[in-house]
Amino acid sequence: MPKSERPRERLVRDGPQALSNQDLIALLLGSGTKSESVIQLSARVIQHFDGLKLLKEASIKELMDIRGIGEAKAVQLKAALELGRRIHQYPAEDRYVIRSPEDVSNYMMEEMRHLQQEHFICVYLS
Repeated sequence: MPKSERPRERLVRDGPQALSNQDLIALLLGSGTKSESVIQLSARVIQHFDGLKLLKEASIKELMDIRGIGEAKAVQLKAALELGRRIHQYPAEDRYVIRSPEDVSNYMMEEMRHLQQEHFICVYLS
């Protein structure tokens, strides 16, 4: 893979939002194995857990069941997932700044996540 297309370089150049889940996990893992690249290993991790939702719940032992993931890499993944969980739990500030439709979605998501039918919401910005 050309150096300019590697996840680390792309993150620096384009920001984290430009990377796939596979790329972000590859950055956390840091290295692959003798027989596969870190990109291939991260793809197997995502495939093993059928995406991020089950990965979030995985134990260190379950992570270590994947060939190429030892205790150090499993602990790194769990630490990163825990940081994400903790950040998500921070209470929203009293004044939420809305700059895009995505900001509105993020602001309303928790309140509307489990609604069983469609709702129309009007957000008044002053």
